[in-house]
Amino acid sequence: MSRKLYVGNLTYQVSDSDLEQLFSEFGSVQRVQIITDRDTGRSKGFGFVEMSNEAEANAAVRALHDQDHQGRRLTVNEAKPREARAGGGYGGSSGGRSNGYGNSRY
Repeated sequence: MSRKLYVGNLTYQVSDSDLEQLFSEFGSVQRVQIITDRDTGRSKGFGFVEMSNEAEANAAVRALHDQDHQGRRLTVNEAKPREARAGGGYGGSSGGRSNGYGNSRY
């Protein structure tokens, strides 16, 4: 069963292929995803690497966590499940429309 790892404190220039190459030393890399800003397309400085099994993922965490990569100390650990976000696109409001005077309903 594959295992997903969080990789943080990346330089903004690191590419998916850079991470794949770095992690492939420890086993088979199934997927790499660097998270980018939706508006600018620029890296947010973190990403995820999916390794083919738990033993390879553990080896990568032990070897790479807190190690220097392109001048920055990497954070590498098991990825946690994504939490549900509050709100529904209206900034978490009650869904009413504002009239611009502090009242949320007409």
